[in-house]
Amino acid sequence: MSKAKERTAAPAVTQPTQVSGPVAPPRVSARRRRPGVIALSLALIAAGGAGVAVLLLQVGDRTEVVTVVRDVQVGQVLTEQDLGKASVALDPAVKAVRADDVDSVVGKRAAVELKPGSLLAPAQVTKDSLVKAGEQLVPIGLKPEQVPATALVPGQKVQLVHVPAQGAAEAGKEPGKVGPQSIAGRVVKVSKAAPGTGVVVVDVATAAEDGPTVAAWVAADALRLVLDAPEDS
Repeated sequence: MSKAKERTAAPAVTQPTQVSGPVAPPRVSARRRRPGVIALSLALIAAGGAGVAVLLLQVGDRTEVVTVVRDVQVGQVLTEQDLGKASVALDPAVKAVRADDVDSVVGKRAAVELKPGSLLAPAQVTKDSLVKAGEQLVPIGLKPEQVPATALVPGQKVQLVHVPAQGAAEAGKEPGKVGPQSIAGRVVKVSKAAPGTGVVVVDVATAAEDGPTVAAWVAADALRLVLDAPEDS
């Protein structure tokens, strides 16, 4: 029996194609430069840099000023505990007491109501007393039911009304005058309610000639305090 030899054909080898000359790189389309966009970008960068510079200057140029740290009523004497200090970038148009001058305001009275967190201005304090020349100060005790629901504050204008006991004649009343007698006054100071009784003492400034009359009404428990309407109402 004849044996046939199996012949395996060798795979054909592909020869690389010969390329004559240098190979050119692929062309990449260049972006068209726009002068307007470049100019706008440069302008924005410059503006941003200027803003940062101004901010840094403002942060660096700070002033130590006096602040209010708790409520201060009109006429109340300022103490060191009422005041604090803060470092702020102060606008030239804002008038504030400098921290170095804090001793010049301690011991003076508040000319207006002061609120915590505000800067203290020179015009907000005064060395003058709220009791003016030609006036007298009369303390008036108010029972809880006589104290107005509206908070009494220094500088507030009031009417002191005489309310005699029922059946008693009203002393000093002008003939033919209708209604109870009243005297104009101004609140200077208000105490806190006394523990247990709740009585509030209000110091009221009146004209010197009216002081004794008001004191007599208080002693006879024949006085009531009425608030005047605000001037801007």
